[in-house]
Amino acid sequence: MAVAALLCLSILQFIGAVLPNAPLLCVATAGGLALDLSLRHWRPGVLTVLTRLHCDEAVRQLLRDLLTVIGLAHLSGIGTVPRLILVGALLACYAAHFACRALGVLVRRTRTLPIVTRNIDTGPLGLCPAPPRPLVRPGRRMPLFSVPGTAGLLATVLTDNALWGLLGVGVSLALFASAAAYLSTWLLPGKRPPGEQRVLAWFRDWLDSYRPDVGIYFSGGGGTAYQANMWLSTLAALDGHPLVVLRERPMVQQIAATDLPIVCLPRVAHLMLLEHSSLRMLLHPANAPKTSQVLRIPTIKHAFTNHGESDKLSSCNPYAKVYDQVWVAGPAARRRYALADVGVDDRDVVEVGRPQLAPIRPRTGPPDPGGPWNVLYAPTWEGWTDAPGNTSVLLAGEHLVRALLADPRVRLLYKPHPMTGSVDRRAGEADARIRALIARANAAPRAPGGAPPAGAGAAPGHDASRAALAAELARRTAELNELTARWSRPGADEAERMMRQQAPPPGRAEAVAAATEAWRAAFWAAQPPGAHLILTGSRPDIYSCFNQADLLISDVSSVVADYLASAKPYAVVNTSGLTDDAFRAANPTTRAATILGPDAAGVPELLASLADPARDTLARERTRLKEYLLGPSEPPSQVRFQRAVHALCAAADARRARQARLAGGGAELPIPRPQGGGVGGRRRA
Repeated sequence: MAVAALLCLSILQFIGAVLPNAPLLCVATAGGLALDLSLRHWRPGVLTVLTRLHCDEAVRQLLRDLLTVIGLAHLSGIGTVPRLILVGALLACYAAHFACRALGVLVRRTRTLPIVTRNIDTGPLGLCPAPPRPLVRPGRRMPLFSVPGTAGLLATVLTDNALWGLLGVGVSLALFASAAAYLSTWLLPGKRPPGEQRVLAWFRDWLDSYRPDVGIYFSGGGGTAYQANMWLSTLAALDGHPLVVLRERPMVQQIAATDLPIVCLPRVAHLMLLEHSSLRMLLHPANAPKTSQVLRIPTIKHAFTNHGESDKLSSCNPYAKVYDQVWVAGPAARRRYALADVGVDDRDVVEVGRPQLAPIRPRTGPPDPGGPWNVLYAPTWEGWTDAPGNTSVLLAGEHLVRALLADPRVRLLYKPHPMTGSVDRRAGEADARIRALIARANAAPRAPGGAPPAGAGAAPGHDASRAALAAELARRTAELNELTARWSRPGADEAERMMRQQAPPPGRAEAVAAATEAWRAAFWAAQPPGAHLILTGSRPDIYSCFNQADLLISDVSSVVADYLASAKPYAVVNTSGLTDDAFRAANPTTRAATILGPDAAGVPELLASLADPARDTLARERTRLKEYLLGPSEPPSQVRFQRAVHALCAAADARRARQARLAGGGAELPIPRPQGGGVGGRRRA
């Protein structure tokens, strides 16, 4: 629509210039420029498409100016000399624009540092703020600085006075020339960022002073940061000096609020600097193509932690055998690797529990038989394969939601996976229909016995109470946002963010934890008790939803295993086409679950077990399955995790000591005899 409008205005401008028709020419030209500027602010995606079609801002403005000059030649009676001066000044504007554009490219390149950091003091580098955005982004500069020139030319067309055109074009030329001159100052020594060698030397000095010992390594695209974020609190709780190592520049700002130092090493050559540091081990929450690059560093031990455990094939990926160790929650994962027979040596599998599940509160007793019951429906996404059982959203989602909404005792909490619909658009469409069902249910009167919709028949005192709760939530949100905000301003680049996002003040992590807990309490208190909720984004987090839920309905995913920490009832949707018995046999996490089919026919019976605890026959099995999946409660998971860290770091130290003795001319070490047929033993210290 917007592209069509630009095209129509250009055609009208052409007609106005050729007829000639001064009012039509002026209106079409001014409208085209105004629309161009508006799209830059409101619909930048449209202009991105035009740029890909080689119709960028310079081409569009050149077309407008060319048609205006044609109209000027047909309509005005100004002499040849003023007309040539106007054209020459316009050409000078374009020359200054392209000079500014070339300078912008140079400035961006010089300010693209080889290493990007966060939560690290970069004072020794002497970084400075980035240039104003219009100077380095031509998409804003060209149409904006052309406004005086276009206005002056149109005034000349209407008044037949060349002075207006000369004045307007002169102002535009001054703007373009001043922008180029000002931008060139970022190439002078006072503002020019340090070179590659100086940055690398600074980074080596920082490694020597900080002396990291354990870190997390992550590489991924947009939308995958949650895989690393779930391990930040566990890493921060470790003894020593932890570190976050990233490979993609945009990921630096996608990592959640943390006090941990973050370094991004995009190039393999710079990644190898870690070989000569004190870093002894890295945790890997995900497999990625760039993982093989860091595995080349022999001084570092590597443990694969995954970003969650489930019965999916991805939880026993054959790639796991390249790591020194595979850390799992409990015996279930160990058995999963053994049955999968993908080359992971059982001796390299270490059970550490799931330390990040500490915020999940265990069940204190059955819910009120009469309700209301919070039922959390948290389906997973469609995944990279077309297996029908990946997500229940496609085949069962709408049936489940309708069945749950039909019971007036149910308050539905719908939290879809953030990547739903990213691979299969049908999943995204089904998700949209589910949200529409929930919205209609909230708008309709509740059945007798159910809580009324938000605000229905509320007393004035109740309204005041809800307003107070909403105000408290807004205050807590502002407080948490202020604590977790990663400083930025429009136009800030990586170098400026590095300069601003320095080492956090002492106590910030504790303040963020307290503010997060206060926000959770305020959020749930502020929700209307009779309203079903659609929960998206990072807040509230899934563990906070677990604490509110009386029942979980999900798919085969890590959500099920994590929810078992609460020992509450749960159901798993079977859309795989297998029989229920075969489904349970293939997926051990469903052993203590109610199995629901695509038609959701079992929902009434499932809800009946909430009303009558005597019908909850799986309670004892959930307790046994919890230990099988997550390991024992004692010692705590964080303690077991810390012990595993110490053991793997000790193995790294032992290897370094052996290599030092060899380098120093010590006795030749005996060649160990191979033991067993496992592949994982190849990297054992």
